[in-house]
Amino acid sequence: MLTRDDVMEKYGDLPYLSPYEKIFALIDDEKKDIELHEYHARGMCNGGSAWEVYHFPRTSRIVKEAFSEGARNVLIMSTGEEQLDLIPGISGAGLEAAKIKGDKVALTYAGLAGGGVAVTICRGMAKNIEGIDIHSIGGGAKLGRATLHLPAYKKFVFGADDTDIPGKGATWSVMNEIGYKAEQEGMAYYLDHTITQLYPHAPHKTTNCVTVAINLACPLGKEKKLKEYLLENLAERTYSKEASAVFWEKVAIPDELRRYTQNAKNRIVEIEEAEKTAKENDLELVEVTGPMGKIGAVGSIGLHRDRKKAVMPYY
Repeated sequence: MLTRDDVMEKYGDLPYLSPYEKIFALIDDEKKDIELHEYHARGMCNGGSAWEVYHFPRTSRIVKEAFSEGARNVLIMSTGEEQLDLIPGISGAGLEAAKIKGDKVALTYAGLAGGGVAVTICRGMAKNIEGIDIHSIGGGAKLGRATLHLPAYKKFVFGADDTDIPGKGATWSVMNEIGYKAEQEGMAYYLDHTITQLYPHAPHKTTNCVTVAINLACPLGKEKKLKEYLLENLAERTYSKEASAVFWEKVAIPDELRRYTQNAKNRIVEIEEAEKTAKENDLELVEVTGPMGKIGAVGSIGLHRDRKKAVMPYY
């Protein structure tokens, strides 16, 4: 296995290589699914990101969902192995295998030509990988194939609502600062932020009636410390006496949570419905300063991976 330094020393002078920036593999306690975040070459190559999220789900049944946001790939996959049938221009690259081994994740990629370069050396140059086994290097008309070794992180979503009052505060920015600060202090890596529009005509709201979730990569075994940190920061920054929060630590999103979010967009939801939904779906619900925020906090989870739908009213 080559470390990143080995890869840079051996291949760093090749003029056609462009390093991936960083790659995070998120897992949960069941260890059946992986949420992969790949920051494509130099953090700028949104063309490469779009190309990969088009091809990967078509070449491998392991990949259940794929989308890109700028130069970041997000792949939702199950563990397992797949025999790829790569076809130039049609299905040019994909994932052969995804395995979780204790606190490590191993991903085997294959790709043709330029796609082979991406799945081997370019990913092997990412800053936070543990190493890479390069089975064959792509480029030109050749097949590239490699196994990437990554530290596993816990999937960790923190959602909150009712943090502001008519004269002060903004939930979207409070949550963004909490996520940013958590990363700056080494608690977790802050991956993304989702605003979910809820029912605009709800009687208990400040103005826009939105809830917010932030998605974090938490080092394994550090979940309790991270929860305490996030709740302390939320309590310090909220102006409302009705703020509540939720924690979600699974890769898969149950249909029940998606339906609840859709209901909260389209009608008035009561606190009892939020509490019942949280209990039935193992969603940890916390009353920070009051109970009213529970409605929106639970609603922050269902569409936290679908930001375009999340911001729409009446979805």
